[in-house]
Amino acid sequence: MPVRIPDELPAIQELEAENIFVMTRNRALSQDIRALRIAVLNLMPTKLVTEVQLLRLLGNTPLQTDIRLIRMGSHESRNTAKSHLETFYEPIDDILHERFDGLVITGAPVETLPFEDVDYWPELIKLMDWSRTNVWSTLHICWGAQAGLYRHFGIGKYPLKTKVSGIFTHKLVGPRVPLVRGFDDVFMAPHSRYTTVDAEAIQSNPHLSLLATSDEAGVYLAATADGRMVFVTGHPEYDRYTLRTEYERDVAKDLPIAVPQNYFPDDDPTKEPPMTWRGHAHLLYANWLNYCVYQETPYDLTIMEPIKR
Repeated sequence: MPVRIPDELPAIQELEAENIFVMTRNRALSQDIRALRIAVLNLMPTKLVTEVQLLRLLGNTPLQTDIRLIRMGSHESRNTAKSHLETFYEPIDDILHERFDGLVITGAPVETLPFEDVDYWPELIKLMDWSRTNVWSTLHICWGAQAGLYRHFGIGKYPLKTKVSGIFTHKLVGPRVPLVRGFDDVFMAPHSRYTTVDAEAIQSNPHLSLLATSDEAGVYLAATADGRMVFVTGHPEYDRYTLRTEYERDVAKDLPIAVPQNYFPDDDPTKEPPMTWRGHAHLLYANWLNYCVYQETPYDLTIMEPIKR
């Protein structure tokens, strides 16, 4: 949350130069406060696990959020009980007449397929196009980020020789926008994917800023200048054991999979993996909710302006 200070305090200029969020008393007094309406499209196969991971991050701020879980009507989940989906998830078509402050689109285990071959691609297109006029800011995660970059900006994905799996060092490379406020110059984040996107394609697009990359894992974070579209190619929401579970699953299937990099001590899968990315994950979600959503979204969502290309 912002520091509220007198309007003419000399410290304002220095703090703002350091990317610290300050709010004058006049602005604080004029703010209207209500719960943020956040929709979550959970495309992950382990939906119950992903629910906990996302809600842990979305719930760790002073901001009150009203979470709506949504699902594809054109896709039948094989890993989540139908009763759970029908009880807690709404089909996309049921919410398209509404407006939201924020939307989260998760990753999905379909990244080796061309986008057009994914069975729910037409429905996802409908949701992403709808988000341009009915959502203030959308957070795209992993495959969801690749899908968003492809749909909105024509930036494709391409296959990697081997799966990128592990905890990787990242560095800030772009403008110090509010989304990365408080980030260390170097930070850790998980990746788990078989495809990637080209950094130069993002940098050459006038609507996008490349914000963080990894020498080993490639592009990590990009966003539009107004913060209304955010793209995270990794999985900051992963908990301590997610990569271990994925690794053990692939080993059981006799897949040619390597031990996740920089994850197990001494690369020994029998050892307890340390959490080295938790702080960054919480900060990323808190910054998105605060600076890209709460500080910018209109109090009256009916006057929301569409996203400009």
